[in-house]
Amino acid sequence: MSVIGKALATAAMGLALMTTAAQAEEMRIALVVKALGIGFFEAANKGAEEAAKELGDVKIIYTGPTDTTAEGQIEVINSLIAQKVDAIAVSANDTDALVPTLKKAMDRGITVISWDSGVAPEGRQMHLNPSSSSLIGNMIIKLAADNLPKDGTSEVAVLSATTTSTNQNTWIEEMNKVAPNYPNVKVVGTVYGDDLADKSYREAQGLMQTYPNLKAIIAPTSVGIVAAAQAVTDAGKVGQVNVTGLGLPSEMAGHVKSGASKSFAIWNPIDLGYSATMLAYHLAKKDAEAKPGASIAIGRMGEVKLDDKNEAAMADPFVYDAGNIDQFSSIF
Repeated sequence: MSVIGKALATAAMGLALMTTAAQAEEMRIALVVKALGIGFFEAANKGAEEAAKELGDVKIIYTGPTDTTAEGQIEVINSLIAQKVDAIAVSANDTDALVPTLKKAMDRGITVISWDSGVAPEGRQMHLNPSSSSLIGNMIIKLAADNLPKDGTSEVAVLSATTTSTNQNTWIEEMNKVAPNYPNVKVVGTVYGDDLADKSYREAQGLMQTYPNLKAIIAPTSVGIVAAAQAVTDAGKVGQVNVTGLGLPSEMAGHVKSGASKSFAIWNPIDLGYSATMLAYHLAKKDAEAKPGASIAIGRMGEVKLDDKNEAAMADPFVYDAGNIDQFSSIF
């Protein structure tokens, strides 16, 4: 073989070795969901694939059990450990039951994070919450204020779940903290529908009767917001009383189109899957560390900061309105 021929052969061999090495270095991140076939998690997978494409050297393994059980997820995670994946990002069906299996994964050098629905601290390196109580509290009153006249004050009431609902009470407490920032809002009362559709409907009716000048109902519950919107519609007060809060696009689409709800919020699952993948990637690459106070980049979503429990909040709840409701109502 000529000198040139040998040089070309050597170059070709080197290129082949480089290609093989690049393939070997491809990071495998498993996105473990509560159950397959759920629109919310399929949307999260779209976000994970977006992150993988952006990062370039990532393969997403989208997996989960057929039903929402801890046993099903444990079986899936054991399979992933056997496959020696680089990272597992799990939305847990049980806070504690997954811990022994996930500890085994971490003992084998696998990066483990939870997202959406958390795992106890000993079973993961960090947890990504979709949002935070303070962000949610601010958002629900902001959505009411944004659709009220800026001059003067308008009466607004709250329709919650139960009197003992920890998250609801915390969100309302956070809302009241920032209420002075919205001088056009006067919160006149809070009622409880116990997350029952019929009781929530009756409570919404009662609010409109008790406060004839009521301009908005804030319902930070997916059951309550639908019931309140229906009550406003049936009372013939669409355009007079705006319903907002936290809800699901698939359940609220009709009420947005009717005008009973100008806008509402909930976390965007696409952003959530994207952010979880980014976090798993940086932790597995060891260019970030999960420790209290750490800031970790999450691509187009900016960065998150870990608290003393190694938990982080992704972002403000995502707002849904007439401009995007059709896009998301078919997803979840």
